[in-house]
Order: sequence, then structure tokens, then C-alpha cells
Amino acid sequence: MVSPHPSRRPRIPLGLRGRPVPWELQPGTWREADPALIAAALSRARARPSGNWYVVGASRALGTDTTWGRTVAGHEIVVWRDARGVAVAGPGQCPHLGAPLKDSPVRCGTLRCHWHGLAFTGGPVAGWQPVPAHDDGVLLWVRLDGSGGEEALPAPVVPRRPDAARSVVTVYTGAGTCEPQDVVANRLDPWHGAWFHPYAFADLTVVSAPGRDCPDEDDAFVVDVSFKVTGRLVVPVRAVFTAPEPRTVVMRITGGEGEGSVVETHATPLGTDARGRPRTAVVEAVLATSDRPGFRVARLLAPAVRPLVRHAAARLWRDDLAYAERRWFLRSAGRFPG
Repeated sequence: MVSPHPSRRPRIPLGLRGRPVPWELQPGTWREADPALIAAALSRARARPSGNWYVVGASRALGTDTTWGRTVAGHEIVVWRDARGVAVAGPGQCPHLGAPLKDSPVRCGTLRCHWHGLAFTGGPVAGWQPVPAHDDGVLLWVRLDGSGGEEALPAPVVPRRPDAARSVVTVYTGAGTCEPQDVVANRLDPWHGAWFHPYAFADLTVVSAPGRDCPDEDDAFVVDVSFKVTGRLVVPVRAVFTAPEPRTVVMRITGGEGEGSVVETHATPLGTDARGRPRTAVVEAVLATSDRPGFRVARLLAPAVRPLVRHAAARLWRDDLAYAERRWFLRSAGRFPG
């Protein structure tokens, strides 16, 4: 079996596994995945400040002549770029007669209501008040002080990242019937990886996990894992999982191929569906980087690589959203184990 955390990086990033252990014969992880330990990690994450900031989507996806319509924490929001290209946001309902502003065009940074032509440039108008927006170059955020209920921060808690200009950056978005805490709890359970996602992960070992009561500097899950490529070919890495704020979990590659790469998982509450069930969006940003000379080719091929990365993320989140939805169902019914 190839070591997930080699002491010296090989010339070729791929490793060759020994005879794979059949899925049903791999060591069970249910004892280590202590529900109380996961709950404690989730509780610590939820106690950290978010400053009332919510991720709404990928920065790259918002052009200069388009609008986004989003429901965030039950609020209808519209987002567009002003004449300087700066993201602006506010209520998605026109104050005049209630038109959906997401369907209105943007001309030279001005949003024009398509019902009666009321102009929005990003400042207050006719009772319409903007909400703070932030573009970190990868993701767009809005601040909703009335929903967050925390002390407002001037900017969101953005994790440390590799240089986006030297990385391949991809953003996946999905949604499920659950609450943000269910998405975060999924990511704070690294033990399920090789069992629930055998098509993607192998040889997963949780090297260390935070105790039920630990200081912030020790609040991390350290995992050795091999990402499957094809057959017995794998990419072994060491990954560290942390939760810098209530709705974000960061996976950082600290050893092996792609050292310094980051996967940010953000959970944004949307509102409730027709049956009153909570809906949550998963916005996952992948910033892949490498100091190998050949990685320059990957950056040049980024337009072709991004759809492949999104496809892989969608497959994982098809399963992980089912996990989060099941957790919400059991919790809402008072039957959550542990």
C-alpha cells in the first residue's frame, strides 16, 4: 500500500497501490467517528463569528451586464456590478410595484427595472436600500445583519488561500433540504470518506482529531488519504480540515501533491420550501496549485479542467447532500443518534 504522506515528494505525483482491500473488509471507522466529538467540533464552529456574511456564488460567474437573483436566509436579493465593475447588492423586489429585479437588465452599471424603468446604481433610491457586498476574487458575499444576528464585520472571514492567479480555480454550487449545520457536520466527519465515497478515496486514515474541548490552534482534523485516479493509481496527500466560521469548512493540502491547494465548502441558508423545510446551498471553491513545472500547462488548460473538477464535486455532493439531508431529517424528528 502506498503511504498517503510520503516524506519526500516523488518525481511523478501518482502512486501505485498494493493489492486493494475490498470495500467490505476495510477497517470500520464507526468507533472513531464519535458523534459527540463531531458535535463538539460543530459547536465550536458555530460559536465563531461570521459577521453576518453569506456566500452567494462564484465571482467569475457575475458579468458586467447580468444580474443574479438569490434567496439568502429567506431574503430575496439581487446582485450586479456597477459602472466600476464592483459588486453591489440589495433587495430583489422593486420598491415601486414589486417587480423581480433579477429579471431586469444592467446597462453601464445601472440596473433598470423592466416594469417601469426605475434606475438602480447601487445607492439608496425610492426606499430601496443596498446591503453590503464583498467580492474576494473567488466568491461573492452579502451581509445580512437582520438575519445573522451577530456583530457586523466590515468583511467576511475569508480563509488563507493560494494565489488565485497561479491556481486553477473552480466553484461548484448545489442545494439540499437541510440546514447549514448539517453540511458543516458532514465536512467535520472525515471518517466517512473511504466508506461513503469509495470511487474517490482510498487508504484514508484520520491522523489526529480535536478533542471535545480544545483551543482554536488545535481545532483541526488531520487526514492522510489517497485520491483515486484510475485502477490502482492514486494521488496520496495529507489534508487538514478546519472551520474558520459557522458556515465554512476548509480542507488544505499540507503534504503530497498539490501542497497548498485549498477546498472551501460554504453553506448558505436559502429559506424554506413549499412544505416549510429548510433549504441550504453548498458553494464549494477549489483552488488547486502546484510548484511542479508542468502545472503551468494545467493553468493554460483551465477552461477545460474546470468542468471536470465541477463534475467530480457534483458526484461527491450528490452523496454528501444525502448525508446532510438525512441528518436534518433525523434531527428534526428528534431521532438523531448520539
